[in-house]
Amino acid sequence: MTALPSLRSGSLPWRPALRDRASALQAALAGRDAARTDAALAAAVARRWSDFLAGLTAYRHHPYDRGAAFAEAGLKPPRLAWSEGTTRLLAYADRRRKRGRPVLAVPSLINRGYILDLAPGRSFLRDLAGRGYRPYLVDWGAPGAVERGFDISAYIAGRLEAALDAVLAEVGEAPVLVGYCMGGTMAAALAERRQRDLAGLALLAAPWDFAAERPAVAEWLPGIAPGLLALADRLGELPTDAVQALFSGLDIHLAFRKFRAFAALDPASDKAVGFVALEDWLNDGVPLAAPVAHDCLEGWYGRNDPANGVWRVAGHPVTPGRIDLPALALIPGGDRIVPPASARALATALPKADMIEPPLGHIGMMAGGRARELVWPAIADWIDGLPVKS
Repeated sequence: MTALPSLRSGSLPWRPALRDRASALQAALAGRDAARTDAALAAAVARRWSDFLAGLTAYRHHPYDRGAAFAEAGLKPPRLAWSEGTTRLLAYADRRRKRGRPVLAVPSLINRGYILDLAPGRSFLRDLAGRGYRPYLVDWGAPGAVERGFDISAYIAGRLEAALDAVLAEVGEAPVLVGYCMGGTMAAALAERRQRDLAGLALLAAPWDFAAERPAVAEWLPGIAPGLLALADRLGELPTDAVQALFSGLDIHLAFRKFRAFAALDPASDKAVGFVALEDWLNDGVPLAAPVAHDCLEGWYGRNDPANGVWRVAGHPVTPGRIDLPALALIPGGDRIVPPASARALATALPKADMIEPPLGHIGMMAGGRARELVWPAIADWIDGLPVKS
C-alpha cells in the first residue's frame, strides 16, 4: 500500500533483478480504476494480517507441552550427571550401560540446548542413545550471578573442560565431541586444548569466518553494536529479546509468513505439533553474559578474530591446524544463520576433516523432518568408523 503511489508514478528505484516484473506490474495497473485497485489491495492486506493474527493466536493456545509429550511417549528426562553454577551435564543413557561410544554434545550459548532433544521422534541425542551410544549434553542455562562475569574463554576453559572431565570420570573412555552452531566454534577450541582426551570432533554448522559471504548481520552490526553492548554492560547481560531481534533481521518477513501458514494447518496434525515444538524452543532463548556479547559482536563479527588467527582462549591462540583428530563437518547448504562458507572455513583448516553438505537449513539439519534421514545416520556412521581411544 505504501509503494502503490510510487509504482503508479514510476518513481520506485527497483532492484535490477525486479525491474522487468515491476514494469509488467506497472503496465497492468495502467488504465485500471484506481479506487477499485486500492479497495482490492486493502482487502488483501486485511486478509493477510487476519491470517497472521489467527495463526499467532492458534499458536499461543495450542495444547502442546514438551514435558507431557515425552511422558506420553514413555521417555524419561535425561539424567543429571554433573553441574556447576547454572551449567548442567545431562546423560541420555542409563548409568548401568557400560558399553557404547560416549558422545559429548555442545550447543550454542544463545539458544537452549534441547534443540538436540526437541520432541519424541525429533531428538538427535535420543537417536544416538537408541543406536547404542552414550550421549551427554552440556546444558548451559541462563547466566547466573557468577556466569554474568564469564567471557567465551571462561566458558570453554572452565565449564566445558569440567564437563569433559565429568564424562571421562563416569565412562573412562574418550568421547566424541559434537558441537552445534556457536557450540561448534567453542568445541573446536576445546578440541585443541584437550585432543588427547577426545576420540573425534564433529562440527554441525559451526561458524568460523564471520566475514564469509557477507552475512546480513555483518552489514548492519557496526551501526547497532555500540547500543547493544552498552545495554549489556548496564544489565550484565544482553537480553533475550535483543538477541532475537538480531536474528529476526536476517529475514524480517519470516514471522509473518510462518504464522499465516500455521493458521491453515490442522492443529492436531504432525506438522502443526512440530511447528509448535520448534517455535516454543525459538521463544525459549537465554541472555548472553555481557563479556560474551563483547566477544561475539566485537571479536567475532566485528574483527573476525577466529578466521584472522587471533582468537585466544585462556591466553592461547586457537589454531584448527593443530587439531590432530578425525573430524566431520556438516555444512547445511540452505543455512541462512551460518553461511556455508563460514563453516567451510573451519572444516578446511582441520587436517583430518571430512565434509558433508546436506540440502537443509541451520535448524532443519538437527530437528527438521529430514534430519533423521540425511544427517543423524551420517554422523552415526562416521562415529562407528572411529578407532577406540581410552
